[in-house]
Amino acid sequence: MKGRLTPYALLLLMGAGWGVSLPLSKIAVSQGYRPLGLIFWQLVVSSTVLGVLMLATGRGLPRGRRAWGMCVAISLIGSVLPNSASYEAARFLPAGILSITLSMVPMLAFPMALGFRTDRFSAARLAGLACGLIGVALIALPQSSLPGAGMALYLPLGLIAPAFYALESNVVAKWGTGGLDPIQILFGASLVGLAFALPAALVSGQFIDPRPPWGAPDAAVVLSAMVSAVVYASYVWLIGKAGSVFAAQVSYLVTAMGVLWSMVILHERYSGWVWLAFIVMLIGLALVRPRDETPLEALPADACESDGICQTSPEGI
Repeated sequence: MKGRLTPYALLLLMGAGWGVSLPLSKIAVSQGYRPLGLIFWQLVVSSTVLGVLMLATGRGLPRGRRAWGMCVAISLIGSVLPNSASYEAARFLPAGILSITLSMVPMLAFPMALGFRTDRFSAARLAGLACGLIGVALIALPQSSLPGAGMALYLPLGLIAPAFYALESNVVAKWGTGGLDPIQILFGASLVGLAFALPAALVSGQFIDPRPPWGAPDAAVVLSAMVSAVVYASYVWLIGKAGSVFAAQVSYLVTAMGVLWSMVILHERYSGWVWLAFIVMLIGLALVRPRDETPLEALPADACESDGICQTSPEGI
């Protein structure tokens, strides 16, 4: 029983961690910092945290073309591109609205998972995703709609990151992590990201001078990067244990926790529809259960032929 509850407990912690990163992103862009500069320093902090974990646990650097290929893929579709869009969207949209857009991750991940053949169709999962969609709709009703005129124009920008996160979860579930564990692949991805972000920030004029005086945006970047490094590693591990669609449900919790953190930190206020949506999202979460972790060797010889899908955990997770 304890083992069955572990994915849910981890999901809750991940939701709280990623949820707080949304108001922190809003703070980070509050005084003129732009995405590429923020991403570079976020990757510096993340690679430092992950590097310490690598040394403390005796892990080696990624080796081989396949391993570094996955690091490049994770860096681009899981960090540089979605984070660029998120920081830019944070300039125009409230943190709570960004929390809502992240709920699109499982809705985009589900059809991708079917297309990638990394998950089975399930009526219960479909119902769970429907509950999530209803929850998002409850938050987005006119009573709690966008607070400023013209903000709707920036909603597509807020949907870019969820699309990349959905793609990333399915890429990991489909092709594994190149034999790397979560810490190794995220450390490698951070190094690759730095190679992209530094010249891009310099050329675009978005580089952030690290010398003091430091303010709230600088503290927000450091704290967000440290939290994200730990939570991100947990996310990659959870994909291998419970499947990409289940892991993507963290976006529902990110929505709820992001709204709560935004109320506490940024003093944003929302209607009672938010609390009703939160209940509906929890129902949806309960309907999306982790897949059975049956070893491949224990499956009948015709198991894959009978349902068309062979479920295995990604390498290294």
